[in-house]
Amino acid sequence: MPVCPPRPAQNRLRAVLAAVLVAGLTAACAPDFVPLEGDTPELPAAFAAARRNDTSEIAQWPDLFGSTELSALARAAAEGNLDIAAAAARIRQAEGAAQVAGANLFPEISGAQGASRTLSPGTMRAANPPFNRTATNSFSLGLSASYMLDLFGRERLLAQTAQADAIAAQFDRETIALATTASLSNLYFQLLAAQDRRRLALDNIRNAEQVLEAIRARAEVGTATELDVAQQEGVVASQRASIPALEQAIAQNRNLIAVLTGATPENVRLTGGTLRALRTPIVQPGLPSDLLARRPDIASAEWRLVAERANVEAARRAFLPSITLTASGSFQSVAFKNLMRPDALAASLAQGLTQPIFDGGALSGKLRQAEGREIESLQTYRKTILTALSDVENALIAIEQTMKHERLQAQVVATAQRAQSITAERLREGTIDVVTLLNTQLTLFQAQDQLTQVRLQKVQAYVSLFQALGGGWSRPMKTAEAQP
Repeated sequence: MPVCPPRPAQNRLRAVLAAVLVAGLTAACAPDFVPLEGDTPELPAAFAAARRNDTSEIAQWPDLFGSTELSALARAAAEGNLDIAAAAARIRQAEGAAQVAGANLFPEISGAQGASRTLSPGTMRAANPPFNRTATNSFSLGLSASYMLDLFGRERLLAQTAQADAIAAQFDRETIALATTASLSNLYFQLLAAQDRRRLALDNIRNAEQVLEAIRARAEVGTATELDVAQQEGVVASQRASIPALEQAIAQNRNLIAVLTGATPENVRLTGGTLRALRTPIVQPGLPSDLLARRPDIASAEWRLVAERANVEAARRAFLPSITLTASGSFQSVAFKNLMRPDALAASLAQGLTQPIFDGGALSGKLRQAEGREIESLQTYRKTILTALSDVENALIAIEQTMKHERLQAQVVATAQRAQSITAERLREGTIDVVTLLNTQLTLFQAQDQLTQVRLQKVQAYVSLFQALGGGWSRPMKTAEAQP
């Protein structure tokens, strides 16, 4: 069978479909946009509490404390934490929304195929018998395309809004990951502090029991009274009573750490250790302006501001007309053998223009909503920057003051230990009373416990600084030697 040459109608249909495809691809290849660089509050030249302004390059900052167990837990949390996994799922949702919004920049093309057989009763064509039924077949094979011309860029702006939201969701995940690592580190340090305090309490119990035995020996020879014995027994009982609370803190911190790593408490085994074995990182915070590129929450707020500004522009352009092009072509026949013949071609072309005239103020209201969200996002962005600067300053101040406090408290412990040794010796000599010994013991116990809590505050201040700076840089930094 000879092939018929294309007819003018077919040529026009092909030309329209090609134009629609080219227009969609051209709109889809619009240049990418970049995040905002302005709208930031006035930044200081340097952090007031920082001694130096050079920048520390931090890789996996939990490693800087010198605890292999903490480093392993941080890696486990990065892989198994459920909050991070949920944030990753929100990224997937946002990327899907961006894909849906970007689809409007392309033409929509669909195909259709149909086959039917229709039986018509003879009574519909004659009033008297005989009534002859008729059966007809119908076959169709078609293609349709529709495209909304983005003459004023509204669809492109909506696609940019969704894309910016997807990027912000990625930074939200980084913010959650950083907060998870910080929470995990703090819990681990609290566990170490509870273990240190338990060891101190057990040592103090042994010391108090030795003193109790000495007082009982003196009471037997008449150089001490039953009151002295009872008072020392109270000291021993008080120390023993502190152990359950410390055991509870250790167990509960282990359970919370397990949750952060995405595991059940029964499947997590922690050794712990002591705060004294941790290394003290040496941190230079760099310049305040560096925070704009390092804090994921600032980046997230910035991209959400980008999204809202694109939304405002899209709301303005909704007042302009929209043009839609549609084209369809199909082959139709009552006989399947004739379906692909040129004579079976059916085609249609259409163009529509829509111009808002009166909508009761709906478009104006949507524009006001978008402008309000933009202003809100701008203020949130500025507040996030100010909060970041404050977080760094507060962490630097906390580090400086807790280090001073630690040195002074260590002197208090050394003095209390020396006083306790002298008091115990004088008690054996019989030159002091038991009340003096009890006061000296109490002072030493409190000083040692306070030193452990100050050490905990110091390492937690470092965690706050790492979190405030954004954490997670590429090159490792130097650390000081382990504490004595």
